[in-house]
Amino acid sequence: MHNDEFADLLSGYMRRIRASAAGVATEIGMSREAVNNWRQGLSLPNRKHRHRLLDCARYLRLSERETDRLLTAAGFEPEYPVGGQPAGQPYAAHIAGLFERLARLAPYPILMLLSQAHWGQPPFRDQLLATARGVYGERAVLHIRPPYSVSAESRDYFEALGAQCGFAGVDSDFAFEAALEKRLAAGERVFCLVSRFEQGEPRLREALAGILRSLSEMYSGRLHLMLCGGEALAELKYQSGDLSLLNIASVEYWPDPGADELRDLARAQLDPARVDAALVARLAALCGGHPALIDEALRAIAGDARLTDADLADRLGASARLWEGFVPLVDDADARERIGAWLRGTRLGRAQPYLLDRHLRRLFWANLVAVRPGEQGAVVEWRCDAVRQAGLQVLAGGAA
Repeated sequence: MHNDEFADLLSGYMRRIRASAAGVATEIGMSREAVNNWRQGLSLPNRKHRHRLLDCARYLRLSERETDRLLTAAGFEPEYPVGGQPAGQPYAAHIAGLFERLARLAPYPILMLLSQAHWGQPPFRDQLLATARGVYGERAVLHIRPPYSVSAESRDYFEALGAQCGFAGVDSDFAFEAALEKRLAAGERVFCLVSRFEQGEPRLREALAGILRSLSEMYSGRLHLMLCGGEALAELKYQSGDLSLLNIASVEYWPDPGADELRDLARAQLDPARVDAALVARLAALCGGHPALIDEALRAIAGDARLTDADLADRLGASARLWEGFVPLVDDADARERIGAWLRGTRLGRAQPYLLDRHLRRLFWANLVAVRPGEQGAVVEWRCDAVRQAGLQVLAGGAA
């Protein structure tokens, strides 16, 4: 992609929320000069700065699709190659089941939806919202996206949330609570999808959590909440314990794609006539349910139908997405030793509701391992051979 395309996208996204170069630079840990160079098309982000561009996307409140467009324009792989697909795509049955479960939760219909790396937060957000509108009605569905900035003032924070919900005149936490309570007090049932609940300034996040908890108690069964996030949201629930809203939320993990989902994903990229049981089994075996690997495999197959399993496995094992996952996890001797020992096998241990081993937990949220059924209960396994090969290559490179 040309520098101009990236510069135009970044400038447009910054103008949309009136973000300054200085503000972006502060939030992502770069210099203002570097951000201005990006905006003016003088340079692209360095290969080592992909994570900073992701921070930039979150600060600018980009959707999954916009994030992928910005990353691609900068020459990076997309972050949400599968989870950012439009409504009507895979996982329709699972999404319908989420709302059925939410409706049965009592006295607090609050569901915490957690997803590993390379899925959206939430995955298939458009389809989630479309399903919610079918269940609750168009007007009863609210989508809250807490501002990413950790320096936001209370007025700006709740003004943004009020605008997202269509509430007029919101300029404080009190005004936001009053506007939402007005809907509930009128007897309405309201569904609220909160994307990336964990991000932003902790004090303001606590205020939002307190409002939602208070209204959930006061109007039992009327306020239905789906809180979406990943590693940081799980840490808030299991390690912090300070937010009572999360303590009463039921937890659901986004599942790996089964045969039906793999078939639908393949049909989105390949001629449907080429999608058969053998292809689905091939994707399952080689990709292990990893969304970025599924996307890479389908693109490779679309470009060369003669690829053997061995050729495809080699390509996937060299995936930059896997290297990006492993490299930060082996930054000290203890981590290299522990992960190196695990890489010599296929199973890493018993699964737990929240993995207590720090290294194992980091592998899980990086989506390098999966929880699967075992003979004596659920176990943690490497997703596939490609993941193990990538890990071994990273360790070998570090040792060299």
